[in-house]
Amino acid sequence: MIKAVLFDLDGTLADTAPDLGAALNRLLAEEGREPQDMAAIRPVASHGARGLLELGFGIAPGHEQFAHLRERLLQHYENGLCDETRLFDGVNELIAALTERGLKWGIVTNKPMRYTDPLIQILPLPIAPQTCVSGDTVGIPKPDPKPMLHAAAELGIDPAHCLYVGDAERDIEAGRRVGMTTVLASYGYISATDRPEEWGADLAINHPLELLAHLPG
Repeated sequence: MIKAVLFDLDGTLADTAPDLGAALNRLLAEEGREPQDMAAIRPVASHGARGLLELGFGIAPGHEQFAHLRERLLQHYENGLCDETRLFDGVNELIAALTERGLKWGIVTNKPMRYTDPLIQILPLPIAPQTCVSGDTVGIPKPDPKPMLHAAAELGIDPAHCLYVGDAERDIEAGRRVGMTTVLASYGYISATDRPEEWGADLAINHPLELLAHLPG
């Protein structure tokens, strides 16, 4: 019996790609580079600064410029954290329905709490999450199981009675590692090279409200 639903944030609850992309393009402009279009940005948005810098500059962690560019990128993002970010269609109705059905809900994201906490305050969620675990809350991000276990503990619910919704392979892996029912948000930030059919999710949904058919009513 599912008693709680946990969500990834970027690409699952909220469409953050426009503001992440704007931050990248401001940085690219400063460096005299051409901007990236949103079609290229959206599939890598769930991978945060690492994915954006790889797209825009072709560099990865370990490159001599990575840390410097990452901090500048994140400062641009912080300055425009919720200029264009919006909840996905149906998310508010879904969260309201969860509450009506007596289910708890929360967020487990790899986004640092420096950005998660203010963003959750700004977004027009109908009911505040009962747990919000960021990428640095427990010192290690998904796919490590610790963030998932921490969220379940805060809710007071066994992980086996939790359902986790996410749009990235690490989301499904993290949920599976702690015995949660896993749901792939197929509407999220999935690239043409991803192979979500191999991630092992228990379910897949193309719209947030489709989740209700799989929950106790």
